[in-house]
Amino acid sequence: MSGPAERHEAFGAAFGPAWHESADDGPGQEGGTAYGPVRHVPPGEGPARTVLLITHTGRSEARDAARKVAHWLSVAGIAVRMLAPEVEMDRLEVGEPGSWIVPEDRHAVEGCELVVVLGGDGTLLRGAELARMADIPLLGVNLGRVGFLAEAELEDLHEVVERIVEHRYEVEERMTLDVQVTRHGEFVGQTWALNEASVEKRARERMLEVLVEIDGRPLSRWGCDGVVCATPTGSTAYAFSAGGPIVWPGVEALLLVPISAHALFARPLVAAPDSLLAIDVQDGHGPGHEGSGVLWCDGRRTLTLPPGARVEVRRGTRPVRLARLHQAPFTDRLVAKFALPVDGWRAAR
Repeated sequence: MSGPAERHEAFGAAFGPAWHESADDGPGQEGGTAYGPVRHVPPGEGPARTVLLITHTGRSEARDAARKVAHWLSVAGIAVRMLAPEVEMDRLEVGEPGSWIVPEDRHAVEGCELVVVLGGDGTLLRGAELARMADIPLLGVNLGRVGFLAEAELEDLHEVVERIVEHRYEVEERMTLDVQVTRHGEFVGQTWALNEASVEKRARERMLEVLVEIDGRPLSRWGCDGVVCATPTGSTAYAFSAGGPIVWPGVEALLLVPISAHALFARPLVAAPDSLLAIDVQDGHGPGHEGSGVLWCDGRRTLTLPPGARVEVRRGTRPVRLARLHQAPFTDRLVAKFALPVDGWRAAR
């Protein structure tokens, strides 16, 4: 197996020297923004292979990485799309043949084979919205602190592009959540989540009173700061911070984790994958209780929950597909991400 230096040399020989920013290049004036053409690209138009590139805005390492990835993919004959808001915010200069700036809407992923994300888990969750919409894989390069959803680190950028060019990656599906909100039997709204749907109190100084129901049967009433409903993928995110268990991604289950509940029975629960989790927002009783709450899905999509609102969470009908470069055990990922001490371990002989 070749080392990083050998892979770098091989990649340079195949795709040319690394691209560097020119300080003299100013923004162009072509098309719909100051930084390049804005265009909807219908499926089948242009190169046979197209990738959508999403970056963490405002970070220089993400900006530099995006420029390099766009150049290397373009040289390899793969068209690259970038989102107009990101290009404008980071003043990216996209001048590669076959590279396009597109609006951030459902058309951005039409005809793409992959969504490549440069950033932390928050940026990956943003990319998941577009990838799930088109049922295409999501490949993350971690530029954040933990990056559980990411498949590679910044120093692996050459290998990531090589794998994309050579189509050498596996795809695994991750369970999602479908979330519906009603009030007094009337439909209010619906959304989805990859990590978690959390019902939380609106006012910092007050508690939220909820009645939790599982599979059509009442479980318990809690005065609490909130309740997290999570997938196995989300078990290392908000649910973990709230004291929930870590669940291996291959396990099919739904998690329910109360947040600071004032009750003797307020333990994290693991339910069947086909269970229906329901949280009824109650009218507050007594000082310190407040009926209003707020629903957050993956920290991105939100809805106010007045007293009488009911949140139903079930297994999602459409998964998120993650591109995987390595088939390492999930245990190894936990050890690496949390820097867990494993000194003294000896493999079974």
